[in-house]
Amino acid sequence: MKPPDPCRPATVLERADFPRLFEVLAGRGYQVVGPTVRDGAIVYDALDGPEQLPAGWTDEQDGGTYRLKRRADAALFGYVVGPHSWKKFLFPPEQRVFRAHRTADGFEVLPEEVAAPKLAFLGVRSCELHAIAIQDRVFLGGRFVDAAYQLRRANAFLIAVNCGQAGGTCFCASMHTGPKATTGYDLALTEILENGRHAFLIEAGSATGAEVLAELPHHPATAADTTAAEAATARATAHMGRSLDTRGIKDLLYRNPDHPRWKDVADRCLSCANCTMVCPTCFCSNVEDVTDLTGEHAERWRKWDSCFTLSFSHVTGGAVRPTVKARYRQWLTHKLASWIDQFGTSGCVGCGRCITWCPVAIDLTEEVRAIRESSPA
Repeated sequence: MKPPDPCRPATVLERADFPRLFEVLAGRGYQVVGPTVRDGAIVYDALDGPEQLPAGWTDEQDGGTYRLKRRADAALFGYVVGPHSWKKFLFPPEQRVFRAHRTADGFEVLPEEVAAPKLAFLGVRSCELHAIAIQDRVFLGGRFVDAAYQLRRANAFLIAVNCGQAGGTCFCASMHTGPKATTGYDLALTEILENGRHAFLIEAGSATGAEVLAELPHHPATAADTTAAEAATARATAHMGRSLDTRGIKDLLYRNPDHPRWKDVADRCLSCANCTMVCPTCFCSNVEDVTDLTGEHAERWRKWDSCFTLSFSHVTGGAVRPTVKARYRQWLTHKLASWIDQFGTSGCVGCGRCITWCPVAIDLTEEVRAIRESSPA
């Protein structure tokens, strides 16, 4: 996807006309997937219309803490990010690779048909756009291309929403990944709520996005509209709940494999893998073969896995990383250091999910800060 064309003028979609977006996307064969309230959280799921969006809801987040609460307005996107990320749709938690049946002459392998419906992702935050771009490098950028991911990615239409607030665990400003979307989207919305008005500044970031926009009732943005949108993202930048000093971070972690902080955090870590499951960039998986009791049918499945599980690094003779200390060090060092060597970018986008959804509130920004402050230069 090309960067947005700065020559395309921003326009405004009024709140009353917002349902038309769903109609236009449906007419183009897209199923809208976006945020909705379920089980005490804002999660991503298929939506039939804007009435399923979390209107008037926001979230309060801190280390190991997530709570929904009512807003004083009817904002559709007045929250930050929840436990889900868009990778669940592009890189599903479980995927059958193939099936095999016994025949008279041996066995027959039946390749799996990839389910790749046209999905319109509504409400993609800037940090999440960067996360998708990182997974693009992982699955599409090397010698071996993941064909299933490639097909799902090609069928995705991305509608970004610029953040008007930051959460208690957000630090995207430190990672230069937000809160304003600058690339990687088809359409970008900024929600404007002021003086009784509810509207969206809307920008096209691709040719397909411009085509969809042309089918929506919209009008040119005024200077006041642009100022209100800029104020919203500036407010989010100013209220980041966390920060991470990334100066020389790769070398910092590489030269501290035996820092005592690794043991300190391991004494608290449950090795539950929550951080990797909610992370929008983690891509570890395992392959499992299963068969029925008759031995006539077998299947191979790819499933999400985590470097925090003891079996993940198991080889003949035992696990390569048998301790929680070794596994946490592997995760953090890979995420913030060796990922750069592998893929040319950090594996962290500053969304803060790993902090929010850690049962014991381990904070990677705090861990890096502790190592930096006590590490020799």
